[in-house]
Amino acid sequence: MTYGFNAYKKTSVNTASKEQILLMLYQAAIKNCKKAIEYMEQKNLPKKGEHLAKFQDIIIELNNSLNIEVGGNVAKELASLYDYMLHASTQANIKLDPEPLKSCLGVLNTLYDGWTQAIKSLKQEEPTKE
Repeated sequence: MTYGFNAYKKTSVNTASKEQILLMLYQAAIKNCKKAIEYMEQKNLPKKGEHLAKFQDIIIELNNSLNIEVGGNVAKELASLYDYMLHASTQANIKLDPEPLKSCLGVLNTLYDGWTQAIKSLKQEEPTKE
C-alpha cells in the first residue's frame, strides 16, 4: 500500500509546476511545524526532533531557492522571514518552548495564504491558450 502512495507522491511532485511545488513546500512546513509543536507539548522529544528537522530543512530549501537579483526587496524580506523562522525554531528546540514555533506557524500561514492568492491572480491574468 505504501509503495503506491509513494509512487503517487513522487509523480505528483515530478509533474507539478513551480508554483505548485512552492505551495507543497509551504504545506509540508506548516504540517511539520504543527507536529513539532504537538510533540513538544507532549514531551515526545524524538518525534519533536524529527518534525523540527523536517521543518527546518524545508525553510532552508525555501531560503536557498530565493534569487535576490530577480526578486529584489521581496526576496530580501522573505530571506529575513526565513532567517527569523530558523532562529525561532532553534530557540524553541533549545528551550523546549513551543511558543516560538507558534509564531513561525503564524508567519507560514500568512505566507502560504499570500502565495496562494498571488498564484490565483497570475493564473487569472494569463491569456487563455487556444
